[in-house]
Amino acid sequence: MTAPATVASFNALIASHARSGRPSQALRTFRDMLARGFPPDHFTLPPVLRSCALTGSAALAASSHALSVKLGAQANLFVASALVQCYAGMSNLPGARRLFDGMRERDAILWTSMLSAYSQGGQPEEAMRFFEGMVAAEVQLDAVVMVSLLLACGQLGWRRHGRSVHACCVRRFLGIPLSLGNALVDTYVKCGELAYAERVFSAMPRRDVISWSALIVGHGLNGSSDVALRLFDEMVARGVEQNSVTFLGALSACAHSGMVEKAYAILEQMKRKGIKPELKHYSCVADALGRAGRVTEAVNLIEEMPCQPDEAMLGGILAACRVHGEVDAAERISKRLMAMSPAKSGYYMSLANVYSDAGRYVDAERIRGFMKQVKVDKLPGYSVSESNN
Repeated sequence: MTAPATVASFNALIASHARSGRPSQALRTFRDMLARGFPPDHFTLPPVLRSCALTGSAALAASSHALSVKLGAQANLFVASALVQCYAGMSNLPGARRLFDGMRERDAILWTSMLSAYSQGGQPEEAMRFFEGMVAAEVQLDAVVMVSLLLACGQLGWRRHGRSVHACCVRRFLGIPLSLGNALVDTYVKCGELAYAERVFSAMPRRDVISWSALIVGHGLNGSSDVALRLFDEMVARGVEQNSVTFLGALSACAHSGMVEKAYAILEQMKRKGIKPELKHYSCVADALGRAGRVTEAVNLIEEMPCQPDEAMLGGILAACRVHGEVDAAERISKRLMAMSPAKSGYYMSLANVYSDAGRYVDAERIRGFMKQVKVDKLPGYSVSESNN
């Protein structure tokens, strides 16, 4: 016999769905709860609001906020923190801040939620200013606060501040938690301090896919291709499951060194694992092909891949066409670029330069004449000089 539904049973089911990564199911259960006349309470709303943020359900988030006001639950600090996180998760930082400022009582969770909102919302300067307010308010600084601070430092490239936060962590905590270790590695990578990143990585008692991926991406983007690929192979050998970011780091390493066959192998490995390559992954492979002089192959890849290229990807291959004198490939790429941005003179001039380099001066003049005909102006050059006055 099925037990009768209650508010508590609905709350437990909603929370279970939200914790288990099933936000859509959590929201369906919440709607069912309302439809059956069960009144939500301050235990219901936090997982509902988190699920709204994860699913982008702005309308339901707004109605849940209104419901919290109606029930008087907005004054509850757990509900308030969930509201801040919800609005921040939907890129409404001003709304999150208004909620924070409107709270008469604030605890460490609410302060930390707002700090995380700024850090994760791409406003590192505001995060650092907000942190100063936390210190002034004598808020307890825990590992979650430090992770948010490190994220802001990494976004700003503030090496010295990142080291200061690291030193603070060493003094405050007996051991570095996994999330904090990952944040330290990521911050040092973003600040170009790969030696420090490796030192933290080596000292971590436990590492996960985020730890490995951060270091692989760091070496891949900074030109240490051999180190990045060695770490990638070591990660595979240790049985650590890779994700999309891991593969991006390995492919970036291949792109920087023009390792085409390795890039192809990694792309295939990615597909075998059921991870769908995105534009950024294909861009790395195309970049590797371009650097290796296999420009026509890069153009074929662009035309056959399941996603549409962007201007950055096409522009990189067009530049490779000129370096390697690939006129046919340049024509194919230029056609797409001109269709995307017909008013950008640089693409016309690049094709004209490819023609000139190949001795096809008539074609080069034809492109320049076409620019005049359709009134595409060449951007003027300029120089900067320093005055001693």
